[in-house]
Amino acid sequence: MVPEVDRTDQASPLNDDGIDPAARAAGHQPSLTGCPWHDVNEMLQAAGLRPTRQRMALGWLLFGKGARHLTAEMLYEEATLAKVPVSLATVYNTLNQLTDAGLLRQVSVDGTKTYFDTNVTAHHHFYLENNHELVDIPDPHLVLSKMPDVPEGYEIARIDMVVRLRKKR
Repeated sequence: MVPEVDRTDQASPLNDDGIDPAARAAGHQPSLTGCPWHDVNEMLQAAGLRPTRQRMALGWLLFGKGARHLTAEMLYEEATLAKVPVSLATVYNTLNQLTDAGLLRQVSVDGTKTYFDTNVTAHHHFYLENNHELVDIPDPHLVLSKMPDVPEGYEIARIDMVVRLRKKR
């Protein structure tokens, strides 16, 4: 069972930056209210995803707490604590569906650990090695001084910079 939704939030952590352009072009833009349960339902529908019980519950856990970085295992643990009956495979499938729909951004660290970011705007990350935590880099004006030449027939889809940090010794 999903815990009761706190409807006292002043502002919604959701925005329409992650809405699938095809869904937006079709004219279905979510009407966000600040209620995470309602907003998740609207986001899923606007992205062309059916709001199943499991997607709603996992979406509520993901998006109801503002911008976050979670692994599938972290979300599975939260779901278990919230008594949401899902398997780890369902969590992975849902995270991948939400990523494919443009509602999440996938960030890989070391090729072994994948985080899912609820902030789908263009930004970069610090990876805190000691805590295994991903944190947004706050400077929106961070610029790469030189880009590599792109092979014929390809274009840059996105740039993900992860700056690894560790405590000084």
